[in-house]
Amino acid sequence: MNRQEALALAERGVEELIAALEQGKSERLLEYLAFQAKFHRYSFNNCLLIAIQKPDATFVAGFQRWKELNRFVRKGEKGIMILAPLMKRTRREKNAAPESADEESSPRLVGFRATYVFDISQTEGEKLPQFGVITGDPTKLVPVLRQLISDQGIELRYEKQLGGADGVSEGGRIAIRQGLPAAEEFAVTVHELAHELLHRSERRKETTRTIRELEAEAVAFVVCRAAGLDGLARSSDYIQLYQGDKELLLHSLSHIQHVAAQIIDGLSATSTDSHPATAADEVLETSVAL
Repeated sequence: MNRQEALALAERGVEELIAALEQGKSERLLEYLAFQAKFHRYSFNNCLLIAIQKPDATFVAGFQRWKELNRFVRKGEKGIMILAPLMKRTRREKNAAPESADEESSPRLVGFRATYVFDISQTEGEKLPQFGVITGDPTKLVPVLRQLISDQGIELRYEKQLGGADGVSEGGRIAIRQGLPAAEEFAVTVHELAHELLHRSERRKETTRTIRELEAEAVAFVVCRAAGLDGLARSSDYIQLYQGDKELLLHSLSHIQHVAAQIIDGLSATSTDSHPATAADEVLETSVAL
C-alpha cells in the first residue's frame, strides 16, 4: 500500500462513518472514539487507518522503536500503514544572517508520507516496561483531574445547586454540583474542562451550542474510556456530531482528538519520550484534514 492508497482507505472510512451517521447510527462514531482512547497520540485520520487495517490493535510502534524496546516484529507480519508528517527546515528570514544555528531554520510541514507500525501482538521479546497510565479508580482520578485544572489556571468550585445542571463552564471557572459519585464527577468535570479548552476562544463564534455540547461529551467519552471507565452510556444516543457537513465533522473530530489527548497526557503524566511512538507516529492535527 502506498500513500495514495492509504489516503483512499482513510477517505473510505470517513464515508462509511458518515453513511452510518446519516442513518442515525452513532455507534460507529463511538467505536472510533473508543479507538481514539487507546491511541490518543495519533490523529483521528491515523486512528481510522489503524482501525480499518487491524481493528484488534492495542499498542503500536514502528519497527525500529520495537527494537529499542527489545521486542522484534515476527517474520512475515504485515505492517499497519499510517501517514507521517514530512517536515522541511526553511530559513526564517531569507536575507538575514542567523544569530545562531538554532535560529537558522524552523521546521515546516510540507506533506505526508506512508510509514508502517506494528501492533504488540505482531512482536515478541522482552516484556514492555510499565509506562505511565491512567488508573481506572475514579476516587484516585478526581484529585489528579482537579490538579490538572488548577495547572491550566482554571478555578474549580463545588456548589449545592447549579440550576438543574451537574456542571457549568464559565470561562476560567468550572462549577460542579456537590455530591456526585466519583465516576460521574470525573466525567462531568472532564466535560466542563473540554468546554474550557475547546470553546473559550475565538472558535466559539464558529460553533453552535449543540456542536459545543457534542464535542465536550465526545472528549469526556474518549478520556473516560482511556481511564477504564465504562460510563457515559448516554453517549450512544447523545453524540451525533454529523450535521450534513463532512468538513465540519472532520474539523470537530480534529479538535476532539487534540483536547482529549491533552487531558489524557495531563492525567497520565507521560512524556512522549516514555511512549513507544516515534516522531513519525506522533499526532499531527493537520493529518486529520487529509
